[in-house]
Amino acid sequence: MPLPELTAQQREDALEKATAARRRRAEVKVGLKSRNISLGQFFELADEDEALAKMRAKSLLESLPRVGVHRSALIMDEIGISKTRRVRGLGRVQREALLDMFGH
Repeated sequence: MPLPELTAQQREDALEKATAARRRRAEVKVGLKSRNISLGQFFELADEDEALAKMRAKSLLESLPRVGVHRSALIMDEIGISKTRRVRGLGRVQREALLDMFGH
């Protein structure tokens, strides 16, 4: 199935929307890393904000203090989170396990 042809204005609008989403995710990641935003607060924001809900769970974990690529992979395996899972796709039990693990 071919992609629909977009007008120049539609393409420009899509680029602006994507850029705004990337900026929002980057802003929140910095807040998480600097501990200005807790994991619980992040989940509350993600319930309302489409850009945050579409963030990969792996990226969220790597944004937490003292969590890198290796530790995030271990945590995801331990809790049973798919490597391609997005924040919106995390179940209640998975969210609670993350909150328990990080004390937020």
